[in-house]
Amino acid sequence: MKDYHPEGILLNSEDNKKYMASASALACAQSLEIILEANVIMCDAEHNLIVDLGIMRGIIPRNEGAIGIREGTTRDIALISRVGRPVCFIITDFSTDSQGKTYALLSRRAAQEKCLNYILNNKLAGDIIEARVTHLESFGAFCDIGCGNVALLPIDSISVSRISHPKDRFYVGDKIKAIIKNIDEDNKITLSHKELLGTWEENAAIFSQEQTVSGIVRSIENYGIFVELTPNLAGLAEPKENVSVGQTASVYIKSIIPEKMKIKLIIIDSFDTLCDNTYKYFYNDDHITEFIYSPDESAKQISTYF
Repeated sequence: MKDYHPEGILLNSEDNKKYMASASALACAQSLEIILEANVIMCDAEHNLIVDLGIMRGIIPRNEGAIGIREGTTRDIALISRVGRPVCFIITDFSTDSQGKTYALLSRRAAQEKCLNYILNNKLAGDIIEARVTHLESFGAFCDIGCGNVALLPIDSISVSRISHPKDRFYVGDKIKAIIKNIDEDNKITLSHKELLGTWEENAAIFSQEQTVSGIVRSIENYGIFVELTPNLAGLAEPKENVSVGQTASVYIKSIIPEKMKIKLIIIDSFDTLCDNTYKYFYNDDHITEFIYSPDESAKQISTYF
């Protein structure tokens, strides 16, 4: 997405290092309004962010710390939580402190506005962008889609296989691809992810009848146990005692039935393991118009249109 990335991506880039190398290079970045990135080392009592630029320190005044701080629509926790982490910014000025040392005045808000304006003017529903998971709630994952601008990825848009919480799929800090699902009249952006994880047929093609493979137990019902084989594919196993949600299960594939979108399983064993939040992207273009999950022969059709 042009030169706009989730925070943390630019930090060790060659261009970022180049502009941090000297005072004259920082002055050049100011004149060109280049977005740079550096680590926050402190948030002072007035909630100004102190940033380590290497050759000098930078200060992001509280009102320049994020979109919405000045208006009161963003809470100051958005500033405090950046300590120890990289932030993006534009250099707005240089000044000297009481000891005569030069420091840079920075604006994270300006970098965010520049990025957000680019998205609003150049991106459409169905466009695929890079994102970074920033925090997880029961209803979805919040993702940085550029310069600290955050969009919501609802839990039901994360994968076809149902999960009880986004932490079943992601860790904070994960770099992912996401689809712009909607931009509302207040410029709030909603994301989707499941359409990148493959159709039923693409996922089912990984497996064969009579194989024994591993999966994750996602739910236990009276009539059987749903085991996730991939994030976009789950099968139904026969009931079995001493199985718990979240466990890894070794399962025997009894049958694969495309016309019913069903995979019948038999659980051989189940055991506790650390959660392995891995996924494969089947779709790698930069825009998606439609996603047809169901096989042609299936009576039940599941699709998404952007």
